[in-house]
Parts: sequence; C-alpha cells; structure tokens
Amino acid sequence: MQNKFFPYLALAIGISALSLSAMFVRWADAPGTVTGFYRLLISTMFLTPLFIRQQKRLEPIDRRYLLFPLLAGIFTAFDFAFWNSSLKYTTAANATLLGNTAPLWVALFALFIFREKLRGIFWFGLVIALAGAALVMGSDFLTHPTLGIGDLMASTAAIFYASYQLITQRGRKHIDPLRYIWMVGVSATIGMLIMNLVLGNQLVNYPAQTWVIFFATAIVSQMIGYLAISYALGHLPASIVSPTLIGQPILTAILAIPMLGEIPNTIQWIGGVIALAGIYIVNQSHRPSRQKTPNA
Repeated sequence: MQNKFFPYLALAIGISALSLSAMFVRWADAPGTVTGFYRLLISTMFLTPLFIRQQKRLEPIDRRYLLFPLLAGIFTAFDFAFWNSSLKYTTAANATLLGNTAPLWVALFALFIFREKLRGIFWFGLVIALAGAALVMGSDFLTHPTLGIGDLMASTAAIFYASYQLITQRGRKHIDPLRYIWMVGVSATIGMLIMNLVLGNQLVNYPAQTWVIFFATAIVSQMIGYLAISYALGHLPASIVSPTLIGQPILTAILAIPMLGEIPNTIQWIGGVIALAGIYIVNQSHRPSRQKTPNA
C-alpha cells in the first residue's frame, strides 16, 4: 500500500506546483528564456548542498547512466525555452493546452520507439482526457484553431517535455531522484544560458518584483514540481504519469479564480470532469503493468 501511495502523492504535489508555471512567466517582466534560466539556476543552487550530502551518503553513480540526466536536461532547456516564449505570442489557455499534448507524444514514442504495448482502453482514455482538457483551457483555441507562432512553439515544447519524461523514466531506475534532478538542472541551466547568450537577452538589471518571481518559480515550479514528478517517474510508467499531468491545466483554471479573477464557465467545468474521467481510464488500463514497476 505504501509503495503505491507515495508515487501518486508525489504526482499530485508535482501537478499542483507546475500549475503555477504559466502565472509566474506572465508576471515576470522578462523574456521567457530568461525566466526559465533563473528558474533552473536558482533551484539548482539551492539543491547543491543536498546533492553533496547525497553524494557522500550513497554509492557513486555509474558513469554509464550519466547520459540520462544529461539528455533530460537538454530536453528540459528546449521545453522551457519554447513554452515560456510561447506565452508572449499566444494566450495562456492555448499555451497550456498545447503544452499538455505531451501524453500523445509519450504514447507514440513508447509504441514506435520502445515497443511498449498499449491497450485499446489506454487510447480511449487518452482521447477523453485530452478532449476534457481542451474544453477546460481551450475555448479560445476551439473558436480560433489557427496555429500561430506561439501555438507552434507550445506544441514543440510538448514534444521536448514528452522526451524528458521518457528519458527520466529510464534514468530514474538507476539514479535516485535528488541527484538525478540536480544533474538535469545543471545540464538544462547550461543549455538555457547558451540560448540566452545567442539571443542576446539581458540577464541582469530587472526590477525587484521580477527577481521575487524568479525565486518563486525556481522553488515552487522547479524544486518542488520537478522533484516530485521525478520521484513519481521512478515508480510509475511515463505513460501513466504523462496523461495524469493533464490535470495541470484543470488545476490552473481553478487557481486562476482567486489569483487572476478568471472564473471558468459551465463548459470548462464539464471539461474538467471529462478530463478526470479520461485520466482515471488511463490509470485503470495500466493496472497489470504497475505490479511490474521496479521500486527504484
């Protein structure tokens, strides 16, 4: 019972933390790639003492497995760069909806690249979950489905996010969550620094409020959110974790009521119920595989 409870608790915490990401990016008076850079840099600096302590306490990491966090960090850097930047060109609803199409890419990659067997009920639940998420966040998207540059960037971010999840599912079998997420952070921070230098973005001289947001998104979205998701991916298949993360736009809509004064309409509430039903079906479709999941 305990082995089943904690991965799902971590998943719930991760979804809650990540649901605030769009708000932080919108509130920051800085380019999306700069916000992403400081989110990664600050969180990695905070995690460094814990990483050093973990290094002394646990056995050294086999060098053969260092490729996993390195690749995951590169995917994270591109995910942040595209998704954060998309919020400057499209609505938060479109960006959140398209960014959460990652489950579809995870399923396709798992099917065609890793040869994972996915039952028909999985696809049924995935379609229902995505349709529900579209109703919650995508009223504007459904009315104006033309893809602009921001929508294209958010869709591209979803592909990199799916790649991160699949790589992490495998990497976490060999590396504990704290050291894994720290190494991902280092790799992604370097990647985003290079991007900002190439783009010529300013990295200093921002107002105090923006620096507060940089620290908030680093602690909440990155440290809490990604560490929780990383832990969950070490115990649950990515094809379970990714569809469940569709709950992120639903929670974002709920939090937007007190924080942004945005009240969902009836269609969006119905969409939330539909999405949750799809998530439940997806999880039920993987019941047999859960028993075979190693406790990393």
